[in-house]
Amino acid sequence: MKNITIALAGNPNSGKTTIFNSLTGARQHVGNYPGVTVEKKEGKLVYGDYDINVVDLPGIYGLTAYSLDEIVARNFVLKEKPDVVIDIVDSSNLERNLYLAVQFMELGVPLVLAFNMSDLAKKQGFAIDYKKISELLGIPVIPTIATKKEGIDELLKTAVETAKGISKQKMAKISYGADIEAELKKIEEVISSEQNIVNTYPRRWLAVKLLEKDKAVFEHLQALVHYSQIKEAVEKSRRHLKSVLGEEAEALIADARYGFISGVCSEAVKRNYEVRHTISDKIDKVLINRVLGLPIFLVLMWAVFKFTFTFSSPLMSWIEAGQKWLGNFVGGFLPYGGPWRSLVVDGVIGGVGSVLVFLPIIILLFLALALLENTGYMARAAFIMDRFMHKIGLHGRSFIPMLLGFGCNLPAIMATRTIDDERDRLTTILVIPFMSCGARLPVYTLFIAAFFPQRLAGNILFSLYILGVAVAVVMAKIFRKFLFKGEAAPFVMELPPYRLPTIKGLFVHMWERAKIYVKKAGTVIFAGCLLVWFLSNFPRPISSDTPVSNQASVYLNEKAILENSYAARLGKAIAPAFKPLGLDDWRLSVGLIGGFVAKEIVVGTLGTLYSGENTTHKVENLRQILRQQKRPDGSKLYTPLSAYALMVFILLYVPCIATIAVIKRETNSWRWPLFAFFYTTAIAWVLAFLVYQGGKLLGFH
Repeated sequence: MKNITIALAGNPNSGKTTIFNSLTGARQHVGNYPGVTVEKKEGKLVYGDYDINVVDLPGIYGLTAYSLDEIVARNFVLKEKPDVVIDIVDSSNLERNLYLAVQFMELGVPLVLAFNMSDLAKKQGFAIDYKKISELLGIPVIPTIATKKEGIDELLKTAVETAKGISKQKMAKISYGADIEAELKKIEEVISSEQNIVNTYPRRWLAVKLLEKDKAVFEHLQALVHYSQIKEAVEKSRRHLKSVLGEEAEALIADARYGFISGVCSEAVKRNYEVRHTISDKIDKVLINRVLGLPIFLVLMWAVFKFTFTFSSPLMSWIEAGQKWLGNFVGGFLPYGGPWRSLVVDGVIGGVGSVLVFLPIIILLFLALALLENTGYMARAAFIMDRFMHKIGLHGRSFIPMLLGFGCNLPAIMATRTIDDERDRLTTILVIPFMSCGARLPVYTLFIAAFFPQRLAGNILFSLYILGVAVAVVMAKIFRKFLFKGEAAPFVMELPPYRLPTIKGLFVHMWERAKIYVKKAGTVIFAGCLLVWFLSNFPRPISSDTPVSNQASVYLNEKAILENSYAARLGKAIAPAFKPLGLDDWRLSVGLIGGFVAKEIVVGTLGTLYSGENTTHKVENLRQILRQQKRPDGSKLYTPLSAYALMVFILLYVPCIATIAVIKRETNSWRWPLFAFFYTTAIAWVLAFLVYQGGKLLGFH
């Protein structure tokens, strides 16, 4: 088999990820590029005699080093030298999207253009002569509709032919005008003295980048013997162009590129009819309206939570019934009172099962969010919040990672790499943990279902998400005023056209997120539940006057074992700290410690500990068990008020250990993860205290 490496590039929202998924299917791997925290997605496929590796580069607008994503994409193409680059172009926005293609042409890399969303371009009245564009650019152009997998086979065939030189390319050369071309030649002559660099990078491309004052290129050339001469020649050329043409060189070069693109489009693209207002424009008049935009956003978010709770309840009940049946069935084969029965029934089925019960609500929530994301509404949500974000001193781009935080804080924090300003980035990283991730959802679901009526369930859940956002907003304002002073950077938000999502696309995006939850239940949560089982079952109390032959009788007293266990000792030691919050259940204290590993472990811990305490020989519904718990004086251990205070604490207290680790990696310092550990926990305790004690003063129970 012969090996080929294909790099996929393109603007955000061009359909690059859909094409990547179509090419590679399930044969994908996600990691990071060496030395940086930018995500690297790779996939494999076999085509004829070729073993193909597909690398999905970050979504970028150009190859000038304005962001880490652009640097990573450019370095991969320059250093790894893929056999062919496929640039995915949004056919309905050709002039903007072809800007990246022009820069690839300047690099001289083997290139194929995928004109994606060709059906959308047609609906908007564009008649594109793909053959003509291919001739003008000297590059193969393949129309595709990624969502329907149309053109994918032809794209792959063309890419392989281009990689192997079967399809010869004679790329058009972009002319920057006599004045700029003359200065480029001068810079090229100076560069020629550095043979190693000339052999590694295209000489003309280097000259263009230097004239554009590309910071990364200048840093790369600093070690050269003739660096000072090169720098002096570049500055001289820039001054000359500014004096003659009245503009900075980078602006002149950008204008020339857009002029070239405009000429190509005028030759090969016709408008069949004038579409004065697209459907997207008409919808946006309502959805991003200055007055209606925010209320509509809040109503949609409320509807998402109402939907998830309403439709997940019967599914959760079925899983609970299955968990009870499995626990009782398996327990029937194991001797009661022995450690093996306790391990299997209480530790595994009771612990992990208590977490898997909430899989339906996780799946439905991610399905609803995938619908909003795939239609293009989530980009509008960021646009709606942009003005508000600036008022609190945050970068408008910060809202996108914050939205991602509703799924998982880890990718949300990693997404802050797109924020160029370090103060904006650090502020965003520190407030993302207040975004209620999917891991907290099982805890909310358990206590909402146990202590609140069905008709209020969606409202209670919605209030927690809103509270998380409100706390994040307040803390962001405080951080920007006292910790990271300065003005927020400007932000331009791209609004993709509305699209009707495909059923397959929705379920793929839903499952990509849901499987993380299932995988965590089978690994981290499973290990956590086993640890809790061990702590709650040892040391085993053995009476000194009990004969060895009768020691098995000691195991019948499960409650005595639990009360004297390591877990009980630990929980009772820290329980007083939570008593002012109305949470004086030592089992919960143990769960909150486990929640630092993964928030779902809180539920798994309660499932394990209450299963171990249950002496009825039957696995009970955890929600029912919690409702029945009482204090020694006969009052209820949990009430709706204490349950809500607990959920507030879960929402705000220390992020999981993986989030702490990624904060360390992203900031390259222990200062900020330790700060996040302590300040989030302090805020969680104070607000939960105010909720519980304030609720009592107002007469709530």
